[in-house]
Amino acid sequence: MIRTILKALTIAGLLAISLGAPMQRVSAHPSIDVAAANWKFTPDVIKLHVGETTALRLTSTEGVHGIKSEELGIPQTTITPGKFVTVEVTPKKAGTYVLHCAVICGPGHEKMALTIKVEKD
Repeated sequence: MIRTILKALTIAGLLAISLGAPMQRVSAHPSIDVAAANWKFTPDVIKLHVGETTALRLTSTEGVHGIKSEELGIPQTTITPGKFVTVEVTPKKAGTYVLHCAVICGPGHEKMALTIKVEKD
C-alpha cells in the first residue's frame, strides 16, 4: 500500500510540474484521500493504527461539508469543492469512531458519516 501511495504522489508531483503548478509540501506520513459529496464520504470507512500519524487529504466533489472529532484530535475542518485540506491524525486509542458531517448540507445530512476504525498493531 505504501508503494502505491508513493507512486501516486510521484505521478501527482510530475503532473503538477508539467502544468506549472506550485508544489505542495508532501507529508512523510501515510495519507488517505477522502472525498465528500452530497450525503456521503468516499471511502466511508477507513482504518488507522494507534500511535501512527496519518494525513487525511479531504476534498469535496459536491457541496460544502465538514468533519470534527475531539477524540481523534481533528479540529473543525471545512471541506470545499475543488480544494484539498490535510488533517494529520495520530489516534491514541483503538476503537471505532463515527464522524458525522459537521456542516448542514441538505436533506441527507443526518446520514452522512465517515467511520474510522483504529487498530492496535
